[in-house]
Amino acid sequence: MTTGEQELRELVAGCAWLTRALTVVRDSGLPDAWIGAGALRDLVWGERYGDGFDPTTVRDVDVVFFDPTRLTRDDDHRATARLTAGWPDPPWQARNQAAVHTWYAARFGGDPIEPYRSVAEAVATWPEYATAVVVRLDPADRLEVCAPYGLADLLGGVWRHNPARVDVARSRQRLARHRPAQRWPGVTVIEPG
Repeated sequence: MTTGEQELRELVAGCAWLTRALTVVRDSGLPDAWIGAGALRDLVWGERYGDGFDPTTVRDVDVVFFDPTRLTRDDDHRATARLTAGWPDPPWQARNQAAVHTWYAARFGGDPIEPYRSVAEAVATWPEYATAVVVRLDPADRLEVCAPYGLADLLGGVWRHNPARVDVARSRQRLARHRPAQRWPGVTVIEPG
């Protein structure tokens, strides 16, 4: 276990809200299910670079799972409903990473993408390196971490464009919408381009 993984484990363990969300995801029965992106970033950056973490400001709890046998958007909606049945409070958003290729081009434009072969492969394409991190609880309540680019940007408070799937223009739009330097004053923004 790296020092970064230990630091992340301690931050997650200290947050009852995220621990409960992780428990709901684990117990939901969704295959290969993880929480990542904004909720995880908000926790880490709120605690390290802001005024603390406030779960009521989380826009959505991104839950990714991998099921190559169920590839419709209705399956995503059913997965989200399953999580909501387990705990109605968080704004759950479940997405089957095995199905992203079926809707990505229609939603974001550009050429169709190849199907992902795993959650880790999908996470490696997320828009910023700091949010290309997912976590889950194993059956013994140990936190597992999947971070294809490591944890340096997440733990170090660095907003940096990941060019794997998102172009510079879309990255700038995300930067303007999320305003990381205003939300978390200690965060360093590396302008895309």
